[in-house]
Amino acid sequence: MNIRLVPAPISIVFSPVTEDEEGFLREYHKLSQTDDDPISQWLKLAKARGETAQSDPVLLNLMVELHRKIDHLEQFIKNEIPVRIELTQSADIESIGFNHFKLKDELLTEGVEYYGRIEMPVYPKRDVGVYFKALDGSIAEIIKMHERDEKEWSTYLTARERILIREMKEGKSDTD
Repeated sequence: MNIRLVPAPISIVFSPVTEDEEGFLREYHKLSQTDDDPISQWLKLAKARGETAQSDPVLLNLMVELHRKIDHLEQFIKNEIPVRIELTQSADIESIGFNHFKLKDELLTEGVEYYGRIEMPVYPKRDVGVYFKALDGSIAEIIKMHERDEKEWSTYLTARERILIREMKEGKSDTD
């Protein structure tokens, strides 16, 4: 197995798919649906009508995220926190690749498919639903992830690679 992995300090909670196939699939689809909230629906309609053509896209996105944060605070105050499926195991991810990741500890059973949630350290911070198959006790191959989440995963991986390159250059110049 020649898999290129980059150190990444993120966490995952997961369970074998066989524990609740239907429930996991429902949650997986819910996690990807950012179009559920009213602000996203409004923004989609406004874009379709061309009402956002004169707007600064960065500022618009920041305003939308601010509105979402206020909605989340309101949900918290009203004790309306979204319910997530209870997953049986949690682990630290040691390193990631474009289609793989390696757990810090050997918690997987080779050949078993799992469903998991990874808390991505991106803005806006959110959980990513992922299906993966254990290649051995700690290495997993991602078999299903939403397209938008794949882009964020790749962006995060690239950022981690840049950090490593910068650290290697700094270490090299210290020894010269």
